[in-house]
Amino acid sequence: MGIGDIADGVARGVEQFGASVSAALFEPVLRLGVTGLSRSGKTVFITSLVANLMDRGRMPGLVAASTGTIRAAWLQPQPDDTVPRFDYESHLAALTGPAPHWPQGTRAVSELRLSFLIQPGGMLGALRGPRKLHLDIVDYPGEWLLDLALLDQSFAAWSEATLARLAARPLGPEYLAALAAAETGAAFTEPAAQALAAAFTAHLLASRAAGWSDCTPGRFLLPGELAGSPVLTFAPMPRPADAPRGCLWREMARRFAAYKAHVVRPFFRDHFARIDRQVVLLDALGAIHAGPQAVEDMRRAMAEILTAFRPGRSGRLARLIGIKRIDRILFAATKADHLHHSQHPQLTAIMQAMLREARDRASFAGARTEALAIAALRTTTEETLSHNGAPLEAVRGTLADGRQAAFYPGALPDDPGQLLTPARQGATKWLGADYAMMDFRPAAQRLKPGDGPPHIRLDRAAEFLLGDKLARPR
Repeated sequence: MGIGDIADGVARGVEQFGASVSAALFEPVLRLGVTGLSRSGKTVFITSLVANLMDRGRMPGLVAASTGTIRAAWLQPQPDDTVPRFDYESHLAALTGPAPHWPQGTRAVSELRLSFLIQPGGMLGALRGPRKLHLDIVDYPGEWLLDLALLDQSFAAWSEATLARLAARPLGPEYLAALAAAETGAAFTEPAAQALAAAFTAHLLASRAAGWSDCTPGRFLLPGELAGSPVLTFAPMPRPADAPRGCLWREMARRFAAYKAHVVRPFFRDHFARIDRQVVLLDALGAIHAGPQAVEDMRRAMAEILTAFRPGRSGRLARLIGIKRIDRILFAATKADHLHHSQHPQLTAIMQAMLREARDRASFAGARTEALAIAALRTTTEETLSHNGAPLEAVRGTLADGRQAAFYPGALPDDPGQLLTPARQGATKWLGADYAMMDFRPAAQRLKPGDGPPHIRLDRAAEFLLGDKLARPR
């Protein structure tokens, strides 16, 4: 261990000790991490959550709201001066303005502080008077979360696992063809590395757009200021029989190691050390529409995420930051408004089954976990159609071009095993079933005073993530 590592560890220890003393002596802070996999709606979730926590008329499932324990909620300047602020006001205007539209999605880490004035119940609460609780919401791309699994892998192991699944994914065969034409044991040249990295990145982008969850390395999808740098210019390849110094394979392996050291480790060290609760958003309906392989991919991704949060010295996160702080994790299937409410129990059951299998796969224990089907912003209304003389439970919403359309996505099975079993067994399509998806835009809103945007089960999500802290501030 070098001096820099020791100094960094001491600094983190002082910071954590200072934060705990501050919380005990002054005003407690709860840090909520919000992330999500492909097209899951993180920005909409945070915007609607904050709006509904400030105007709580639609939050009966949040006990502190329904009982009046929350006296007030307001935004404050965030405490981290070097982290961009989550642009809540612009995102809310996009969702609820005269011409509602979806805001731009998450591309980097951002943060927002929401403060509560809470009146505890009972005689002691009345004597103590109202207390404050600060909620710091940390938004970060889900693609970066899955990178944590890379820390335990060598370049050779990562390459082998990645290449094994490329043939069945969008633009995977094109990358494999480019790799076959490359001389991985020949002397390294930057144009050869750039060509392979570009082909591999195109594959990752196409896979994410098609609904696949495990698209690592995550920074290839959202490079930010690292775009074009050597640390993002590598690609998977098998080790050649002869791999001399200075060859393409060795340089790719070196850059893979640099990616872990200079991109993955700092991100988790700097942004996970103080997170208390975590919500992971998933577009489960999109995965079901994409097919069995996408569902299995999402299940594996959930297991990787749980492994990241596993407590104890054997957990990756524990080894990285030295402690385990996250004590509640919510996996939320978004876009529940694309289904009639009669199918919500099936979607919830599928999520709960995927979480149970992911827990078993990750040998996970410690933090409380929950699975839920939600819609952070409800964009549809329900109606019953007639099809061949039989009723069909559908939803109606506004398409991107402004037209109204009724939509029936197909019937989800009552038994989650009807989806998860063929997915585990490697099926390439659903037998006897077809699941469709529709892109709806936000509907025009006429919000009454005291009401936040319409949603589905956002209050229950908030109760799981925040309820105990709002009910009993310390």
